[in-house]
Formats: sequence, C-alpha cells, structure tokens
Amino acid sequence: MLDTPKIAENPLREGIRLEKTGGPCLVVIFGATGDLARRKLIPALFRLVQQRLLPAEFAVLGLGRTQMDDPEYRARMRQAVEEFSESPSIDEEVWASFANALHYLPSNILNPDDFPRIKQRLAEVDEQHGTQGNWLYYLSTAPEFYAPAVEHLGRSGMAISERGWTRVIIEKPFGSDLETARQLNQQILHHLDESQIYRIDHYLGKETVQNLLVFRFANGIFEPLWNRRYIDHVQLTNAETVGVEGRGDYYEKAGVVRDMIQNHVFQIISLIAMEPPARLDSEFVRNEKIKVLHSARPFTPERVGLECVRGQYGPGAINGAPVPGYREEKGVSPDSSTETFAMITMYFDNWRWSGVPFYIRSGKRLAKRVTEIGIQFKAAPHQLFSSALEQGTPNQLILRLQPDEGITMRFAAKVPGQTTRIRDVNMDFRYGASFGVPLAEAYERLILDCIQGDSTLFARNDMTERGWELVMPILEAWQSSPAGQSFPNYEAGSWGPGEALELLKATGRAWRRT
Repeated sequence: MLDTPKIAENPLREGIRLEKTGGPCLVVIFGATGDLARRKLIPALFRLVQQRLLPAEFAVLGLGRTQMDDPEYRARMRQAVEEFSESPSIDEEVWASFANALHYLPSNILNPDDFPRIKQRLAEVDEQHGTQGNWLYYLSTAPEFYAPAVEHLGRSGMAISERGWTRVIIEKPFGSDLETARQLNQQILHHLDESQIYRIDHYLGKETVQNLLVFRFANGIFEPLWNRRYIDHVQLTNAETVGVEGRGDYYEKAGVVRDMIQNHVFQIISLIAMEPPARLDSEFVRNEKIKVLHSARPFTPERVGLECVRGQYGPGAINGAPVPGYREEKGVSPDSSTETFAMITMYFDNWRWSGVPFYIRSGKRLAKRVTEIGIQFKAAPHQLFSSALEQGTPNQLILRLQPDEGITMRFAAKVPGQTTRIRDVNMDFRYGASFGVPLAEAYERLILDCIQGDSTLFARNDMTERGWELVMPILEAWQSSPAGQSFPNYEAGSWGPGEALELLKATGRAWRRT
C-alpha cells in the first residue's frame, strides 16, 4: 500500500480559515427581545446551525427586561426566524435542536444585583450544553448601556472565564464624538483586554468588502496599477432611498457623518487605500488600515468650505410615491440643521496616493439604494481614436457592495462594422450568478469570526478614535454655521444637493452614473 504524500506546509495558510466551523460557545445576548436580536442575530445564529457551522456544544442565553420563560422566548424567536431569515424553509429537526439551545432570563442591565443571577444561570446553561466556558457577550442594546454592561461583567467576575475564553461584541455607534469614544474605550478597557473586544460594523461582513483583500492582493494585474500613477480618483457612493424610518429623535443627534461616514465608510476606504499587509493576520491587516487613515489630510475650516458639501432632503417622490421632507419627519425639529447628505473629499498624503482625491458621498432619500466604489483610471496619454469615440469615459473599475454584489470593469471596444467606432463596454461579475450560491448575511460571517477569535473585520480602539479625529473638524465647522434657511437643499428622490455635482464638475470630473 502506497503512503499518502504529505502536503507541504504553506506559510500563507496562517490567518486564512479554510474550515469555517465554530467551536463550543455560549452566546449571551443583552437586549435579546430587541429589534436587532429579532431581525439579525437569532436568524443569523439559526442559519449557522442550519449550515452545520456551529457544533452541538452551542447555546444562547437571552437577557432582557421583558418577563417570559424559555418556551415563550423560543416561540417568539421562531416567529422572528420565519419573518426575517433568508432561508427558504425551516427544517423542523434543525429548529428543534436550535430551540432546545435557546434560553432566557429576565434581567436589568443597569441593576448590578441581577448579575449574580445571570452568572449562575450562565454556569447552568454552560454545563447543560457543554460549551466549555467559552462565552460570547453580544451588547444588542442602546449605546448608553455599553459601559455599564461591561462594568457589571467585570465586577461580577464574568469578564474572564476560568475554563475558556470570553469576548464582547459592541454595536455602533461607538461614541457620539471623539471625547465620548475615548471615554468609552477607557471604560471598557478597564475591565476587558483589547483582544476580547469586537466592535462590529456589519458592512465589513458583506462579501464584496471581504473580497477587496483577495481582489487587490491575489491578482497580479491590479496591484501594480493601484496608485497615483494610474488612478485619477476614487468615488464612494453610499445611497439610501429610505428616510429616518421613525428614528428622528436619534438622527437629530447623529446625522449622516456620525451615522455612516466615520464608521462604515472609513472602514471601506481604509481597505481600498491600505498597503499590502505582511500576512493575513488580523493585527497585520488592522495595522495597515490605521496607518493609511493616519496619512489622511486633516480637514481645516477652509477645506470643509471648499471640498465638503452638506444637505438635507425636502419633500419629493421615491419610486413614484410622495414622501415628506426631513423636517416633517416625526421627532425632527422644524428648523433642523442636521445633515442627511454629506460629501467629503479625502486625500492620503503618502507615497501611493499623493494627489489622488477620494470623493465620498452618503445620504438618505436619494434616487437609488446603492453602495459602490468607483476606481477611475487616468486617460490614455495620447488619444489615437478621439474622432472615433462615441463615449469618452476613462477606464473604470466598479466594486458593488449592494444591492447586487459584484465587480464591473469598464473599458473601450470597437463597435463591429467597417468603420472604426469605439464605445464603452462592461465586463460584469456578480456573486449570485457566478457561484450559484446564496450569499451569507453579514451578521453570520461576523458572529462566526468572533466565535473563532478572528478580529480582522472588527474595528480596533485606535481605528474608532481616528475616525472621530477626522470628522470632528467637519462637524464643528458645520455646527458653527447652521444651515438654517438653506435647508432643505435637495429633493427626495434626487442625487443630493447640486453643489456636490458642481464640486466635481469644477475639477473636470463627474459622479459616475450608478
């Protein structure tokens, strides 16, 4: 009998998870009856179980102020999975196994006297399901509860497991400005080590965002072009058709810069602009992300006035249906200066990107729901076919994050026929069509990464603070000169304020037609 040859060790395998199966784990959800838990967390955990990505030694302990027992909680979560899960059907055998692992304990996150009961119940569930002392706490609560929850975990001895690991997932927003973000970091780091903290950003769980690293660093044809010599500018559009969806009270204190740009957008931009990491280890990747954000040119009041645009939507129509303006939304002041649209121009003052503008726009009640990155390359140095061009767009590479995740390359080609006519054409790649499998929901990937101890797609403390450092001058400049009567300045269903279009037009550029 022949010996099976041994596969040579590959140093590149470090940090690459070829087998994405989680180990024994008890997930403790604070705010277990809330909207996020119902819509995202429980359906994501059920799909992981359904795909056999979680072992039999797995359980959930839900914590919340609503009074109910285990059977009632399981019934409510069954309704949530039926309503929000992307699975076409629920396998009853799988559900029975999953439901048996669901437990609930009424408790108050602000009451320190409740934590001994929580600790006792946690130990009971851990023993019952054999989760080996591996505890994942998910803070699915309002932001003001993050610090108290971590403090009570620390004081009750629940922040450290004697037999396994403990990790804490913290949702956004992480602070409301630089001072509060620093304060929150200090508070939670008093009870937890940075390696235990997973600041989640669901955008980083999207397949196209994860593919950025593969696209850039596994393809030899793109990385040599990924610099100031060949790229003219980069556009990032994050557009939503929805308004504030009943969250007027929250949005009045936030605005689009706080809500989207300083977290989601900066995370994506850092992956586009970062240098290649030495290896695919979470700390190596996150080191390069923070390094490129430290090279971002600071925003001065002059830069804010010349290179940034703010806006607020007025009444208009979305898909033919009339919608109210922001100031008519519930919980919004009738003379609000809160921005629902923002465009900022970023420059990275480093060797790779010197002089290349990154145009970023994000807003609500825009013409289309789309998130994409457009890489526009420089035009050919000499236009041999200028008279034959029907369309003169320089080459573009478009990375779509939503709604149809994929990649498009746009380039010039000759139109068939006896004459020389040139037209832009697209080479399209779509995840759903190319691989024939449904894409994993972002929370599935991120929760599983946390269970496996992979923090690559989670924000580190310095990353959260750097995001606030960059946007605070913008927010302060706009606060010092309230928009007042100039708002609203764009119609719902449009592409935002005209100033955002004019800003690019003044440089000889234009926003890409999505």
